[in-house]
Amino acid sequence: MSDSLERVRAALDAAGVAVDIREMPGSTRTAAEAADAVGCALDQIAKSIIFHGQDSGAVLLFLTAGGNRVDPDKAATLAGEPLGRADAALVRARTGFAIGGVAPVGHLSPVRAFLDPRLADFVQVWAAAGTPRHVFAIAPDRLQAVTAARTGDFVA
Repeated sequence: MSDSLERVRAALDAAGVAVDIREMPGSTRTAAEAADAVGCALDQIAKSIIFHGQDSGAVLLFLTAGGNRVDPDKAATLAGEPLGRADAALVRARTGFAIGGVAPVGHLSPVRAFLDPRLADFVQVWAAAGTPRHVFAIAPDRLQAVTAARTGDFVA
């Protein structure tokens, strides 16, 4: 089992969240691929989008519904500082995950998290489990609790 997948499992276990992490036969790198793989609506995919605070240098996680896009200006307002897009090297260094497999939990460094209210429209959502082929289902309220995410309007 990969280190990334182990970190996700350990973080969920530590939070008391029992989930079934599933390995998909194909890629789940994109929200559309993940939705097709698990057989759910596109918006049931909880995308993990990473930005970095230009003032604080902090890594920020925006969990958004699969069909939504993060509006950088709204996200910056919510975060309280200008934001920059995190490149692949920064994402890997600070979260321990490759783009396409960034999980909402199990990061190498603490992250501030924000949650798209659209995710609350579903009984369960699906998130990456640390690799581009592993996913898990979780109730949106549990996802919010385990990530300590603040709900806010940050989508286009």
